[in-house]
Amino acid sequence: MQQYSQPIVKDLVLIGGGHSHAIVLRMFGMQPLSGVRLTLITPASDTPYSGMLPGHIAGFYSHDECHIDLRRLTNFAQAQLYIDQVVDLDLNNHKVICANRPAVDFDVLSIDIGSTPATISIPGAAEYAIAAKPVPKLLQYWYHLLTKVAKNPQEAICIGIVGGGAGGVELALTMQTHLHQILHQNQQPIKNLEIHLFQRHEELMPHYHQSVQRLVKQILTKRGIKLHLGETVCEIAPQYQEIFEIKCESGLTINCHKIFWVTQASAPQWLKKTGLGTDEKGFILVKDTLQSQTHPEVFAAGDIATMVNHPRPKAGVFAVRQGKPLFENLQRFLLGKSLKPYKPQQQYLSLIGTGDKRAIATRGAFTLAPHQLLWRWKDWIDRRFMERFSEGLGTSDWGLGIRKEFSQHPISSTQSPLMRCAGCGSKVGSTVLEKVLSRIQQEQPIAKDREDIIIGLDAPDDAAVVQIPTDQLLVQTIDYFRTLINDPYIFGQISANHCLSDIFAMGATPQSVLAIATIPYAAPAKVEETLYQLVSGAVKVLNQAQAPLIGGHTSEGTELAFGLACNGLAYPNKLLRKSGMQPGQVLILTKALGTGILFAAEMRRLAKGHWIDNAVESMLLSNQAAAACLLQHGATACTDVTGFGLLGHLMEMVQASHVAVELQLAGIPVLAGAIETAQKGIFSSLQPENLQASRYIQNRLQVESHLNYPLLFDPQTAGGLLASIPEEQANHCLAALQALGYEHSCLIGCITPPVMTQPITLIDK
Repeated sequence: MQQYSQPIVKDLVLIGGGHSHAIVLRMFGMQPLSGVRLTLITPASDTPYSGMLPGHIAGFYSHDECHIDLRRLTNFAQAQLYIDQVVDLDLNNHKVICANRPAVDFDVLSIDIGSTPATISIPGAAEYAIAAKPVPKLLQYWYHLLTKVAKNPQEAICIGIVGGGAGGVELALTMQTHLHQILHQNQQPIKNLEIHLFQRHEELMPHYHQSVQRLVKQILTKRGIKLHLGETVCEIAPQYQEIFEIKCESGLTINCHKIFWVTQASAPQWLKKTGLGTDEKGFILVKDTLQSQTHPEVFAAGDIATMVNHPRPKAGVFAVRQGKPLFENLQRFLLGKSLKPYKPQQQYLSLIGTGDKRAIATRGAFTLAPHQLLWRWKDWIDRRFMERFSEGLGTSDWGLGIRKEFSQHPISSTQSPLMRCAGCGSKVGSTVLEKVLSRIQQEQPIAKDREDIIIGLDAPDDAAVVQIPTDQLLVQTIDYFRTLINDPYIFGQISANHCLSDIFAMGATPQSVLAIATIPYAAPAKVEETLYQLVSGAVKVLNQAQAPLIGGHTSEGTELAFGLACNGLAYPNKLLRKSGMQPGQVLILTKALGTGILFAAEMRRLAKGHWIDNAVESMLLSNQAAAACLLQHGATACTDVTGFGLLGHLMEMVQASHVAVELQLAGIPVLAGAIETAQKGIFSSLQPENLQASRYIQNRLQVESHLNYPLLFDPQTAGGLLASIPEEQANHCLAALQALGYEHSCLIGCITPPVMTQPITLIDK
């Protein structure tokens, strides 16, 4: 994760993971700027490459082949990755407003969020049509349609595509190719599929030369795609059994099962409210330097930007070409240097796939008819572009011509980290701390109503004071570790879940917590921002657990770290201990394993983004509801699976309870990507120590080749609960857990009478 050799003094925030920003991130990774903290805010951890997207629809490329992995890319760039939707900008206070997290501060901002189809005010379009953008939603509907056709290939299907530009034409051809393939595989006639393409103009692809228009029309007609030229769609209305009627101004009506909307591009509505200068369609107006006309600290590129002096069509080729000049001007602006103007080319070569592994080549009036060689050329260009963001990440400049002119010019700071003091001199300043705590107190109103908290955050005393009921036991635990993810808000939530799990596993109710945080060296305002994001994330979880933050300690260091000391209360007769397992009971595990292995791979930039997404989703799931559910179903022993791995924590229970266990090795839930990563020999640094527990396995030599075996020793962060319950309660308990959102919860073994040595038996079924 991030380690800062220079104090952070500037925040560069990128909104959107478009082509230009992907290149900017890669170039920052190869030429970092000391003292600058780089943050990417984007709705998903991967971003589609427009050049290969039609081929993906046609079935020629896998999802991974045509998507840039933004987790891997931001890891390489040493950037923070915030998975969220931007909904507004506060330009006066230099803040980005997000849908699901606190506002994000910036000194310099760059926007590359692409465009959306213009649905305008056509009745029914927003409700019943599938927009071509955002692409993830389009692909979600497309995958669902493919599955449906594969399951019922004998059923007729009619698809309507509104928009006869390049996007609509390619979508029609590629969808037909993939669906025809499914029909052929199932020995069904291709007449079961009908595709209608609606275009308000008399010609297809109106921004292209007439030779291209004629050629495309011939291809679509020959392929049996029904063209409705000069037809303006005016309404989409539901009919019956998932049938929708497309109505045109001419009176033409067509019934379709699915309708895809691929009209001309428009800008998100929220941009118009920000105060940024925009054109009549809402796109950000930028100078030749890619700076906003109205706000020099804001840059924009790709489809969302309109160059005032050089307007160009909204095409991916321009976004790619803007990547390098955007990077250079962002660095120049941060360093206080003069910016360089950029002039895009007037004409460019288009290679338009026809859905059959052929492509049309066109540049201006020059056009070549579809040919396999043109497709191979396009495929080579696209794959070479994608290689920059995969295995070859950072190995060369791949023709980008990165200059090293700024590498020796860090952003100025008043103090070097070598001059930072230790001991109490490393504490976060009182002014910063006071500001953060003031904001945090507003986020946890539960603390004001708690009579048992005598002294908390609202009092400047040396320690917090809590009153303990006389009839309950005080349960205490502490955890603290370095960040494993480049997002302090998410890290705060993960840490809080991890630390509270010990309280839940004991059958206790959390009451209050103390925090300890190490914040990377930075200017005071940057320390405040990081600390606030971190603690705000933790408080979000603590509020749900009704356990207010009442104090803590902060210091500065080279990297972000966080932990909590948690207090809980339990009635003596309801306390869960590791020693409570009984023969005849069964073992329930509430979460899948694999976080240690996956984040070890993430540190090496070898994990896929969606693997880490799944791991983060698991770690953000609190164990509170699971603990209550297990208690309701008669749990007598419980522990949380964390640093010592499943087998290490299970052995603590076995030894304390004086029992043996038969473990269903094949039934243990595992996170996506964990087995694949383990097969490559990638493990957490704690794995070798955890392997010492293998000496307790009776049949180790017979099962150690099983794919799940290495996961038994994988250290977990914010892992699940492991509990023993009566066998007759197992089915009801699992059903209840899964209804609560613990979808990976399962029965993984049974408790047997004690044995003298090697009490663990692995059942390989």
